[in-house]
Amino acid sequence: MRSALWAIAMVWTLALQLWAADAPPANKLANAVILDEIGVKNLNIELVEAEERDFEETLFTLGRIGVRPGRSAVVSSRIPGRAVSVHGMPDHPVEQGEPLVVVESRQPGNPPPQVTLTAPMSGVISEMSVSLGEPVSPEKSLLTIIDLSSVYGIAAVPEHLASRIKPGLAARIRVPGWPDRHWEAKVEHIGVLADNKAGSIEAAFLIDNPGSLLKPGMRAEFSIVTKMRQGVMSVPRSALQGDAGNRFVFVADDTVPNAFLRAPVQTGAINAEYVEIVAGLFPGDKVVARGGYFLAFAGKGNVSLKEALDAAHGHEHNDDGSEITAQQSGSAAVQGHEHGLGSLTIFSLVGNAVLLALLIGSSMRKRVSEEK
Repeated sequence: MRSALWAIAMVWTLALQLWAADAPPANKLANAVILDEIGVKNLNIELVEAEERDFEETLFTLGRIGVRPGRSAVVSSRIPGRAVSVHGMPDHPVEQGEPLVVVESRQPGNPPPQVTLTAPMSGVISEMSVSLGEPVSPEKSLLTIIDLSSVYGIAAVPEHLASRIKPGLAARIRVPGWPDRHWEAKVEHIGVLADNKAGSIEAAFLIDNPGSLLKPGMRAEFSIVTKMRQGVMSVPRSALQGDAGNRFVFVADDTVPNAFLRAPVQTGAINAEYVEIVAGLFPGDKVVARGGYFLAFAGKGNVSLKEALDAAHGHEHNDDGSEITAQQSGSAAVQGHEHGLGSLTIFSLVGNAVLLALLIGSSMRKRVSEEK
């Protein structure tokens, strides 16, 4: 009898497991944003994989572009006189030794003596304060020449962050005039005096400047790399949505095309390009790097969950996306003049049959035993 009860328990356990499998699970796609191909194209959706990468911890600050010390020169006359010839032009390049101004001396003579002023260095004329026929004197600056083949990026580092800056640190530098470009440079020196009003210390970066695209006085943005960490889970900054207390990203579902799930995340450090993900994602998750902002306001998209699942799985689903259970199939069969049995019913019948067979067998063995 004990073996009979054990067999019945096993049958009923299997029946309950199969019934649970048939029960509609909580559908993770219930709150998904589902789009058709046109919707994906219109929102310009772009996916990237969340992955572990070398992560730069950066310090962001503002500054300006300046002329390197020793890379500017002033042209002036050693004698008083009058400018009788002017060759230079503002904002035009000059070569070292090129004639710029001819000064006629005030000393008597026939003709009066003249002095030709030449460019002391190659570069660009940045300032010009002399005109043809104008009187000149030794104390007057006539032209200023600057060399822009390399320039300084001068970052204003807040005083409380000064301890993180040291010579040799690398940085990416951007200017508003060239938003799609950046320049890489290293800290050449750190200022010895602080700006009391701004509460900052200057850090100078030596920048190669081919084409002289960077101009002195331009505003600049500095992302200074203060530390490098390896194997950090991160995604592009553009993927991050929500406010400081409710950060999330959109992740593409791996079973239904063009279905995007909102995934809450916990973030860590942020640099100019990437944000560290402390929790909420796994390597290989396909994250929406472009178009996530629009998905946040897209409701549930333009494709119903039922339509998307039917197309993806090749069979019918309920309106809420759940699987059609055996009981629902049975009800549908009854309405179509056909009868079907759910798995729980089938195994109930099987269990009862097994119980009856075991009871009959047990009774027969008992009777045989009594006859003996």
